[in-house]
Amino acid sequence: MMLERQREGIDVARRAGKYRGRKPTARAKRDEVMRLLSEGVSKAGIARKLGIGEASVYRILADERR
Repeated sequence: MMLERQREGIDVARRAGKYRGRKPTARAKRDEVMRLLSEGVSKAGIARKLGIGEASVYRILADERR
């Protein structure tokens, strides 16, 4: 019962443009990741400098290769 009401509320919020989910943080830094990589910074160093996870750096690089 509760999940049904929750789903209804989410549907109403989506229609009103209020429910968007979390903003992508790491992928928004793609250009910075690519710039640092071209400067020879290690993947772990890139993650530290940009405050994102190392896995996010690898994910961005995988997306670039596609």
